[in-house]
Amino acid sequence: MNRIDRLFGILTLLQSRKFVTAETIAEKFGISIRTVYRDVKAIGESGVPVCFEPHKGYCILPGYFLPPVSFSSDEANALLIVESIIQGFSDRSIKKHYSSALGKVKSVLKNTQKEQVEQLQNNIMWQLPSCFVNDYEHLSLIQNAVASKSALLLEYMNREEISSRREVEPIGLIFYAMNWHLIAWCHKRHDYRDFRVSRIRSIKLSGHSFEKAEHISLSEYMKQVPVDY
Repeated sequence: MNRIDRLFGILTLLQSRKFVTAETIAEKFGISIRTVYRDVKAIGESGVPVCFEPHKGYCILPGYFLPPVSFSSDEANALLIVESIIQGFSDRSIKKHYSSALGKVKSVLKNTQKEQVEQLQNNIMWQLPSCFVNDYEHLSLIQNAVASKSALLLEYMNREEISSRREVEPIGLIFYAMNWHLIAWCHKRHDYRDFRVSRIRSIKLSGHSFEKAEHISLSEYMKQVPVDY
């Protein structure tokens, strides 16, 4: 990767996160910490308002926006593959938001790229087993709750078709055994529980934040997942 591409890549990375450490930049682009300092300085000298906060990292001051991003044909094609996966493995809420986001991406493509994307889009298909059910609209709300550490109220139907109401503190989503699973601390059981999303009959924000001070990490919980794939 030449330096110009690397500088643009670092700038994109800085805009994608609130704070980015020099170590993170060095690891992502395979450069030394000293080179990171030089590159960030060059970005700042070009007029981008980059600042640094001790123990947090680099950030770009709020209010600064990059001009529309240009995509290579390979990058645009990769997004189409992701779109096919989204269509197959997400619910209605995620499909809606991804479709909106992809439309914005397509709007900045060159005309020749748009033609290629349309040609490829008609020639990517997927097939799922009939046991996979995603006819619900919960994933987007769950994602927001995980990110904001907001409790959720669920009406849940277990495998015996017994309904119950739960207040939970969501720590993340895991896809296994051809289903999405919400992993959350259940106030009723005083323990972590695995809720299959397709069995959630209704879901809404409770209106308050987590009560439990600390939660197990999702990666630690995954060690308990009953299937190893």
